[in-house]
Amino acid sequence: MTLPPLLSWNDIHARLPEIFPEGSANREHSIWEIAAKTIFVMLYVGAVEGRDRWIRPDQVTRMTNAQAALVDDEARLAWAKASIKPSKADVPGRWYAVNTRESIRDDTIRYALIQNGAVIDRPLATTSPAGRYALQADFADLLSPDLDEATFIAKAAAWRDKHLNAGALARIAIVRKGAASGGQYELVTFPNGETRRMTTGPSADISKAVIEVFAPKFLHTPGVISLSESGNKVVARDDELAKAIGLTIPADKSLPDIVLVDLGPAHPLLVFIEVVHTDGPVNEARKTALLQIADGAGFSAEHVAFVTAYLDRDAAPFRKTVSSLAWGSYAWFASEPDSLIVFSGRPLQIEGG
Repeated sequence: MTLPPLLSWNDIHARLPEIFPEGSANREHSIWEIAAKTIFVMLYVGAVEGRDRWIRPDQVTRMTNAQAALVDDEARLAWAKASIKPSKADVPGRWYAVNTRESIRDDTIRYALIQNGAVIDRPLATTSPAGRYALQADFADLLSPDLDEATFIAKAAAWRDKHLNAGALARIAIVRKGAASGGQYELVTFPNGETRRMTTGPSADISKAVIEVFAPKFLHTPGVISLSESGNKVVARDDELAKAIGLTIPADKSLPDIVLVDLGPAHPLLVFIEVVHTDGPVNEARKTALLQIADGAGFSAEHVAFVTAYLDRDAAPFRKTVSSLAWGSYAWFASEPDSLIVFSGRPLQIEGG
């Protein structure tokens, strides 16, 4: 059986961001250099679904630039046979240190490439020295050197539609929409059916998702007290609703981007939401200031919630600000609207303890 055509790891690296667009699960580890080199090694030895060839993560660490340049079948097959054998001999110029094989196995293969449908594995005993990972066949076809750019892009889109689940595809679509510009204004529909116009942009997309998706999903009877754009431009402000629950909206616009209220409980729940496209989460200082506003309206801490809203969990804004999020607050993502991350400030409760 002949080996599959080989694309250089640099060219593989260049194709991965198109195959795994923004919104893909664990995208960072699906498109980084280690992923490209891991995929290259699989192609190099012919570890592709249906060929009954498999690799071990330590083979990726043993590859060298000199070996990668030897692309005839004889050299590739000889290396595949030699690299699978246990050896303590030093490998001059090796791509990665020996102790990186666990990281390649877990961060790149298991939790990125397998999760995204690009790699398959076969069941083996934990102690087996045999290889267990190979490229999914249709994914390997995306790495043919013969594909021109337009054909590659079309095939990558078809591969995602066929092999990624509905939730993954929806997440990609939401994130892509949030990164795109389209028109000067965006219409936001409030729970009572009224609409407001916001200047289009990533922050507006997140705000729209908060009001149209988050509010009805997590609140019984939601209402919008205030909605602001970047720069504290007030888009909507319901003074009558605020007055009805005893809330005074500060004239200095110190309220967060969105203030919601849930009128369903016997005592209404006040929800302060910060929208983060670049910065500005609900940190401890912000939480303290907002609690003072709530306290002035007669809302105790148990009737107040704090949410930081992001576009996507795998994007830079969340990674940049997660360490500063206040305990006792929540994080919500437009790309994964059914779930909340809770930063609990309470002791762990264990049943029977």
